[in-house]
Amino acid sequence: MEIKNSTIVDIETIFGLYRMAAQYMKERFPVHFPEFDRELVVKEIEEGRQWKMLINGELACIWAITWNDPQIWEEKDSDPSIYIHRITTVPAFRGRHLVKEIVRWAIQYAKENNRSYVRLDTVGENQKLIQHYQESGFTFLGMVQLKDTSGLPDHYKLDKVSLFELKVD
Repeated sequence: MEIKNSTIVDIETIFGLYRMAAQYMKERFPVHFPEFDRELVVKEIEEGRQWKMLINGELACIWAITWNDPQIWEEKDSDPSIYIHRITTVPAFRGRHLVKEIVRWAIQYAKENNRSYVRLDTVGENQKLIQHYQESGFTFLGMVQLKDTSGLPDHYKLDKVSLFELKVD
């Protein structure tokens, strides 16, 4: 397994995975990924915040990170944290507990960058996903209604947000 930054060469693959994930979500859940802004993803790539996991040289999943997330985390955003967004797994690699691998990587990455927490959120009350994130090491903090969704991807406007965090020791 190898984790490395995505590059601009990966952009079409990234958007293909987002579309695939949105379709999968549409079939199962009321809230799903919207079409993400291309400029957002390009910026993440340029800033080294878009990541990919390769298994035996084959793309297994992608995700992005941010260093701040004030609209979602409000006053907790002052805690030094990394925030994981848009974990998307290639269908052939589902069921392999890749979130646990991302968590291991994120803990180390947080330590290297003097961060105290690894955090993530998901829109809606998806009990299976809540359980999955808890089994991957996160503490479920509950659900919140965001006060300001301006500038956030559209799915944040559709439901409450489930919050998760993991204290980095």
